[in-house]
Amino acid sequence: MNIFTEYTQVFVFAVVAIIFTLVAVAIAYILSPRTQGKKTFATYECGIEPFGSAWIRYSVHYYIYALIFIAFDVDVLYLFPVALSYTRAARSYEFYSLLIFILILGLAIAYAWGKGVFTWKRRVQ
Repeated sequence: MNIFTEYTQVFVFAVVAIIFTLVAVAIAYILSPRTQGKKTFATYECGIEPFGSAWIRYSVHYYIYALIFIAFDVDVLYLFPVALSYTRAARSYEFYSLLIFILILGLAIAYAWGKGVFTWKRRVQ
């Protein structure tokens, strides 16, 4: 087989993806308003006057949520190839290993929940 015939679908898919991206960016550029107000270059253009310094301390809960999200997001990404392997002949040890993996994920969520990680503690000022 010729390498060009093997990867023709991949090449066509890549070209179509690039075309869709460029068309979406071009349409957004054409339709976007070109006006600039006095607050266009402000840090936050949301209609509220900024007050205080931007250098404030954030609670560690933001970072804990971010780390938990990244950890479980990576674990869920592992599940997609495993689910695709079930389209072929699935063996029982694959199924049980997947169950053990999901059980460990569930235990991690239960442990974090028990430790109170998912409860948001508000500071009263």
